[in-house]
Amino acid sequence: MENNHKSNNNQISGAEALMRSLEHQGVKTLFGYPGGSIMPVFDALYDHRNTLHHILVRHEQGAAHAAQGFARVSGQVGVCLVTSGPGATNTITGIADAMIDSTPIVVIAGQVGTGFLGTDAFQEVDLVGITQPITKWSYQIRRAEDVPWAVARAFYIAQSGRPGPVVLDFAKNAQVELTEYQPTTVDYVRSYLPVPEMDEEAIRQAADLINASERPLVLVGQGVELGNAQQELKAFIEKADMPAGRTLLGLSALPSDHPLNMGMLGMHGNLGPNINTNKCDVLIAVGMRFDDRVTGNLATYAKQAKIIHFDIDPAEIDKNVKTDLAVLGDCKETLAAVTRLLNPAKHTEWIASFRPYEEIEQEKVINLELHPTTKELSMGEVVRAVSEATHHEAILVTDVGQNQMMAARYFQYTKERSIVTSGGLGTMGFGLPAAIGATFGRPDRTVCAFMGDGGLQMNLQELGTIMEQKAPVKIILLNNNFLGNVRQWQAMFFHHRYSFTPMLNPDYMKIASAYDIPARRVFTREELHEAIDEMLATEGAYLLEACVVEEGNVLPMTPPGGAVNQMLLEC
Repeated sequence: MENNHKSNNNQISGAEALMRSLEHQGVKTLFGYPGGSIMPVFDALYDHRNTLHHILVRHEQGAAHAAQGFARVSGQVGVCLVTSGPGATNTITGIADAMIDSTPIVVIAGQVGTGFLGTDAFQEVDLVGITQPITKWSYQIRRAEDVPWAVARAFYIAQSGRPGPVVLDFAKNAQVELTEYQPTTVDYVRSYLPVPEMDEEAIRQAADLINASERPLVLVGQGVELGNAQQELKAFIEKADMPAGRTLLGLSALPSDHPLNMGMLGMHGNLGPNINTNKCDVLIAVGMRFDDRVTGNLATYAKQAKIIHFDIDPAEIDKNVKTDLAVLGDCKETLAAVTRLLNPAKHTEWIASFRPYEEIEQEKVINLELHPTTKELSMGEVVRAVSEATHHEAILVTDVGQNQMMAARYFQYTKERSIVTSGGLGTMGFGLPAAIGATFGRPDRTVCAFMGDGGLQMNLQELGTIMEQKAPVKIILLNNNFLGNVRQWQAMFFHHRYSFTPMLNPDYMKIASAYDIPARRVFTREELHEAIDEMLATEGAYLLEACVVEEGNVLPMTPPGGAVNQMLLEC
């Protein structure tokens, strides 16, 4: 068949220029769904099937989340390719999710030809206008000659500094027009400073504050992972003997068994780091944004402490919590610079002060969750059993809700970039497509995706993507027949008025069978371990449905509007 994307004078179409530009950026994997306004691009893609592996998802939201999962585990830019109108708007949730969780993705969407813009043409939507508030950059390509520059700029912006999503709105006429092609690289954008210059005086002041502290506490955020600063973080906390708590997205930045790791921060975090946040004398935040789920009531948050904030994004400084000292820059560099000025220290008594809280939580929460006295399975024991069976080396992907919090609490981490979850936006339906993306981003690692019965059904159609691509996602469905997180709040704060949270669920075994995915349902802990071994021994995908206690609760919990050190141990 004649190639329609090249002319006799070495000119190529805008669609072909896009393919070559993606290859020039090192892209090998993209997630997408074809349609009318992006058809010339998909036609050009046909000739690049050996170099660009396109994964056909079953819904454009799935493409965006899969690109996120790919990016989060690989450290590369995730790419998705969709058509105009509803194809483009279906990606909006994933774009917003990527923005708040600092995930580098590039969404390329078809658009009607420039001659039809503003006429309400079929499947026309103002994608640039819609996405500007939720992207680092959103741009409409109207001419074929602009493709190499636009793609190069998009990838530079998406992955530099604080990462995030970029949208390219690709007019159809620009896809078919002919142009000469030159590989293009962008490493500078006027007025855009991705990494602030390190301030040596701030470095010295940070070291002085830490050296003088008696009760320092480090809060570890995802920025450590995004900056590949895991080793610098270890050197930093070890030299000054500083305990550390981790945010949800920063959980795998420090191994679970590290002696200075005091647990998870936040609404459903561990007692010790939360309570001692309001007892430390210096609070050192590294690559985290003081999210409300971490801080609780800001009026009572760490008022006794000097606060040092390491971050790459100046917009985060003083946004939520007033800091005493900002250390701007790439934390891989700033942490190392401060560490060089630190005095070796021992904070034995301070670190020992976390132990009583650990013991209380172990007795009143963890033991009851991991060794329940009821015959029903608990979510926590299922999570821990899977983690142990994978030797704590798997990638954890979660959906949103109780499954997310239980998985985050009871899964354990020994490797970097091992948690993929929707933190800031809290997107139900995130887990299944994100797990698919993770299997392509790190095909060498086991991907375990924990979901609730509500979240799984939000993007259930992506089982078709798993079937076609043979993506080896190990799906663990924690089925409690409720929208569990909302039900827990209804029980605690709305007098057990379960308004539209009970779920009438389908037979997931039949659904898995229809998609040719091996599956097993378990009710008892006697069955559980055998089923987990079967799941991990099975090549490819597997669906393990664990029927768990229906009205289990995630504890401890800081009630909405409560202080970070006022955690409920029972409800």
